[in-house]
Amino acid sequence: MKLTVSGKEKEYENGITVTELIRLEKVETPEYVTVSLGDEFVKTAELDSTVLHDGDVVEFLYFMGGGL
Repeated sequence: MKLTVSGKEKEYENGITVTELIRLEKVETPEYVTVSLGDEFVKTAELDSTVLHDGDVVEFLYFMGGGL
């Protein structure tokens, strides 16, 4: 199946979960990543059970703190 991951179209096996995608993409500090699937955020508790489908668009987001 084809997924768009962080703006790039890639091929993956059918039926992988978001957790598997995080592992396959070697996401740094996965415990701190927020995942968007289309226009929705995937809850951390649902990463293992959220199955990806052909054509899905996935983004990995990191929220940074800071200021003066």
